[in-house]
Amino acid sequence: MLSAKSLFQEIVDHDEAFRLFCSIAASGESQGGWENGRIAALVPPGQRTLAPKIARHGADEDKHGRIFRTLLRKRGLEPVPVPEQTDYTMLLERQGIGLAHDRLKADEQLTEQDVIVYLAHSRVTEQRAAEQMRMLVRYFGDHPDLGRAVRMISHDEDNHLAYCHEELLRLAAAGHGRTIQRALRECALAEVRVHRDVSLAVTARMGGILGWPTVKSAFLAAGIHTAYAYERVAGWRRMVTLSMPEHRDALGGPATPAPEIA
Repeated sequence: MLSAKSLFQEIVDHDEAFRLFCSIAASGESQGGWENGRIAALVPPGQRTLAPKIARHGADEDKHGRIFRTLLRKRGLEPVPVPEQTDYTMLLERQGIGLAHDRLKADEQLTEQDVIVYLAHSRVTEQRAAEQMRMLVRYFGDHPDLGRAVRMISHDEDNHLAYCHEELLRLAAAGHGRTIQRALRECALAEVRVHRDVSLAVTARMGGILGWPTVKSAFLAAGIHTAYAYERVAGWRRMVTLSMPEHRDALGGPATPAPEIA
């Protein structure tokens, strides 16, 4: 029976497929770590209380990248270059979503508007990350090699999402509500397109590695297009709502180390 769990199991059981999956994940997490580190260094004076939380976010992302690379090493595998069509972070930047890397490489202080753009981008992408990691926990939370890794990363992603909700609500209360909603909507609509494109590219690559028959690949591609159609019409709205999280100040301390994994 074709299911998300069976597809992920195929990837986990095949060295080359697992190698590509972890390489893509590690690259995206490490890129997120760099971005957050630069943003933390450039936060404007009026938002300096955010700097340690943004730095914590970056440290978590760096940790996740190390975890995925460690999972590869445990299998005797090395990372592979990430195909351009599967580079979620880069493709979002090309859509004008988030803060451009050229902006972050400069030593010019960010503005309050930049902080809103960053938090809106994070709120949308962390929604996706949290959902995907919860799915992996459901399928592999008890796996002898993957279980600890996916549970730890999922916990962190939930914290990141909570932090984004709380900080955006704080800024909305300070009078930035309309700006925040515009930024969230723009980011969410771009994200669902990029997620569709990346999903199709990853599926095509995995199909080639795993030798999937044409019918299976076509069925999976159709499923991705169907999911996109739903997200484009209504599903994106879950990415733009804001509610105060139960876990307040989720990034108010140092990053949690992962000695048992990395």
